[in-house]
Amino acid sequence: MRNAYDIIVQPVVTEKSARAIELGNVYTFIVENDANKIEIGHAVEKIWDVKVEKVRTMRYQGKARRALLGRMSRSRDVGRRASFKKAMVTLAEGDSIEFYEAG
Repeated sequence: MRNAYDIIVQPVVTEKSARAIELGNVYTFIVENDANKIEIGHAVEKIWDVKVEKVRTMRYQGKARRALLGRMSRSRDVGRRASFKKAMVTLAEGDSIEFYEAG
């Protein structure tokens, strides 16, 4: 069994994820590409001491991007953004996770 901190890479803090937290108690994380739903659920429960009800995952392919932009650039070197896997975790009623602590 892998370490829980190896499975959860980082939380996703955007306007859309903040709205999901408020409306449905759904938290979003970037996770390792080879992690499955069961491992993700156990990792969240272990790190934050909460009860996970449901885990949804989705994979995102890295987008192609040009390294140099502008009309003067002669080489059109193409790079790629990294591919990643995102998990949306629904917590039990009454549980919550604090990403940023005030104080």
